[in-house]
Amino acid sequence: MADSIQRLHAAVLAARSGDPASSRTARLAGEGLPKMAKKLAEEAFEVGLEAVQGERDRTILESADLLYNLVVLWSEMGIVPADVWREMDRREQLYGIAEKLPKARRKVQARRIAAAAPLLRAGG
Repeated sequence: MADSIQRLHAAVLAARSGDPASSRTARLAGEGLPKMAKKLAEEAFEVGLEAVQGERDRTILESADLLYNLVVLWSEMGIVPADVWREMDRREQLYGIAEKLPKARRKVQARRIAAAAPLLRAGG
């Protein structure tokens, strides 16, 4: 799957500068981050709704839409799949593959990342 996401990311990057009349990706890029975030939230809701209704095939289709919109949002924010894979690897080492950070720890980590972001951008 990582290869598929990487290929999707590359395709999204290439399509961002396309014609918004013929490219959904270019249209989303032109509408900006708030629209991208809204579309991502809508797709996440649709995945959950289809799952609750027991619609396996529809859940798969909506999941693909969710991943596409996530990658579009990443492209806007300068996030590459490898950034996310590194975080997943880090979490696996600390907590095991299925775990996520506890909420209190995520808040502290988010503040640290936000504080370090200007330094990271300046350094590389």
